[in-house]
Amino acid sequence: MEVKIGVIHASRELTIDTSLEAGDVEEQVRTALTEGGVLSLTDVKGRRLVVPVEKLAYVDITTSTVGPVGFRS
Repeated sequence: MEVKIGVIHASRELTIDTSLEAGDVEEQVRTALTEGGVLSLTDVKGRRLVVPVEKLAYVDITTSTVGPVGFRS
C-alpha cells in the first residue's frame, strides 16, 4: 500500500510503502487528527515516518496494482 503525505510549507510530498490495509491507515490518520500529536507510520522495511498532525496538508492512500510486464501480442 502506497501512502503519500502532503506537508504544509514543503515542496515535496512524503511517500511510504506500508503493509497496512487502507482502512488501518485511515484509522491511524483519524486517530492522530482527533488526539493531536503525530501521525506515525512504518514502511515494509521497518523504517518509521513521523509527521506532526498540525503540518498535514493531505494523506493519499493508494492501493498498489501490479501491471503486466513485457510485450503483448
